[in-house]
Amino acid sequence: MQDLIHEMNPWWNEKTGSPGISRSKYLAILDKNHSNKDVLLITGLRRVGKSTLMKQYIDRLINEKKIDPKHICYLSLDAYQFNDSSIQDLVKEFKKIHGLRINQKVYLFFDEVTSKESFNQELKNLYDLDNSKIFASSSSASLLKDKKAHLTGRSRIIEINPLDFYEFMEFKGYSPIKSEKYLFEKYFKEYMEIGGMPEYVLTADPSYITALVDNIIHKDIVAVHGIRNISVIKDLFRLICERVGKPLSYNKISKVLGINRDSVKNYLDYFCDCHMFYIIEKDSHSLNERIADNKKIYCADVGIRNVTVGFKDLGAVYENMVYLEIKNKSPRYIKESGIELDFRFDDTVIEAKYNSKINEKQEALMQKIKIKNKIIANGVEFFLK
Repeated sequence: MQDLIHEMNPWWNEKTGSPGISRSKYLAILDKNHSNKDVLLITGLRRVGKSTLMKQYIDRLINEKKIDPKHICYLSLDAYQFNDSSIQDLVKEFKKIHGLRINQKVYLFFDEVTSKESFNQELKNLYDLDNSKIFASSSSASLLKDKKAHLTGRSRIIEINPLDFYEFMEFKGYSPIKSEKYLFEKYFKEYMEIGGMPEYVLTADPSYITALVDNIIHKDIVAVHGIRNISVIKDLFRLICERVGKPLSYNKISKVLGINRDSVKNYLDYFCDCHMFYIIEKDSHSLNERIADNKKIYCADVGIRNVTVGFKDLGAVYENMVYLEIKNKSPRYIKESGIELDFRFDDTVIEAKYNSKINEKQEALMQKIKIKNKIIANGVEFFLK
């Protein structure tokens, strides 16, 4: 066991550099939470860069904050060699290696923490009894949920998303100046097709996305929920990718797939739990109407959607990208007398139109709504800071 722990922590014995291209906005969030005691739960789509982010922050702790490397421990808890060891056992082994006293401050990074069924209780014990700052990651939101409230008031959740447009350009080595609008437009069209999964941005190999989707379906959905009919899950995935941005009827999907409505809802929830899709409701003061009316669904990454169903219907792709840009604001869609506007949140309404104009009926509805900000998102300008 000690050999594997040493292997996972090369900075104990040698000077190491920051792995990969830094994602500054997430490192800044970790920095803001560096001094508090809260457990930081890092979640997001599989292969979005959670492990890399933790290792980049370890590099920052060592080189910028001058933390002794031997006070930092990274453990990938899904390693089969750790199957018979609790988190507590592994932490004790780490402290034994370096002769650390119980009152000495340590920084603990647990990758795929939900591999341990009792992780909530164990993290609570470490929080309460140990002088430690804990960072823990998982690709599954459902598994990360603290059903017994062990970590209530002790944790904060940080979701890591695929690359935004500026991160995409950084990964590709593009650095246009503000006056080169034509280059922003060129790179944005590329971003619309490739999306923001870091490895795919660097390789542009569609087989990587195909393997990733297969991995998510088998590891995060089929295995976790004990689903036998894998082909239905795969068919549902393709169907939803085809329908991003369009009103979604559970009843219609159930008829297409030959399964009941409740199964459709459950399977979609599973995809949402592993951060593959996001669902939004109709904007309404009536809770009954919000629950009963059709939902709209968006893919976590347009590159995944495009590899699955083809790079087509650019209006839907663009709308999906606008949603991802504002999803932290919990938007809803507007539908009135059969006329639809894409997003509403706080004091803002947005209609996404990629290289096209808003129609007269939508324009009339937008003018009718009493709201401060009325935005027609059209092209790359919406994504420029």
